[in-house]
Amino acid sequence: MDYREAGHLPNRRPSGLPPRPAGLPRQRRGTTPQMVGRYPDFDVLEQADHWDEPTRRIVLERLGPHGPLRFFDAAEAATLRAFCDTVTAQDEPPRIPVLELVDADLADGRLQGYQYADMPDDRDAWRLAARGLDEAARAHGAASFATVEPDVRIEICSRFAAGELSGGSWDRMDVARAWSVLMRDTLSAFYSHPWSWNEIGFPGPAYPRGYSRLGIGMSETWEGDEAFELDPVRDVQERGVDL
Repeated sequence: MDYREAGHLPNRRPSGLPPRPAGLPRQRRGTTPQMVGRYPDFDVLEQADHWDEPTRRIVLERLGPHGPLRFFDAAEAATLRAFCDTVTAQDEPPRIPVLELVDADLADGRLQGYQYADMPDDRDAWRLAARGLDEAARAHGAASFATVEPDVRIEICSRFAAGELSGGSWDRMDVARAWSVLMRDTLSAFYSHPWSWNEIGFPGPAYPRGYSRLGIGMSETWEGDEAFELDPVRDVQERGVDL
């Protein structure tokens, strides 16, 4: 089973996403997306005093506040915010402001430094995808991707991932490549944020302190302790909820 069969999943969340694994702890210290995670007593921001000033400033700026979007218009923002929340499974607050981070990079021209030969500029790819997602939603009777039913939103994302969307804006670029471009930027933004570091137990920049305990199975005293050891890859495969 995959997200294209999401309508058959039991006990789905209001967003249409599969249920979280049983026993996943609530976050007790620091912030994670939706306040759940494998490291409930870890807060990477407690290590900020150990970072050099330029690093600390860059990381803390990601927490916001974020000003108005400068690249996407209101309609594009509504559609792409729904897309980013869906593919990162952020269906309740607190949420990492993925779209704000992507918007800032695109507005400032901070691109990846390469472009697929059969793809438009990344900025155009994002805008075309926004139109294409709305077109796909209208085929289901909704006004836009942001307003379509959660199950349908997941189905559209699944078809996007498989390169199966066509017609309209999708015919102006390679759909599978477009998925790669959007997910590259989405995941880059998501995992640049300290809340995601809390979720995965990443202790943040090691400069200038560095690491000293380099043996197998060893960790620094300031690294987090995992409280939930279920293998996520095996879990989604066994529950049939992998994309």
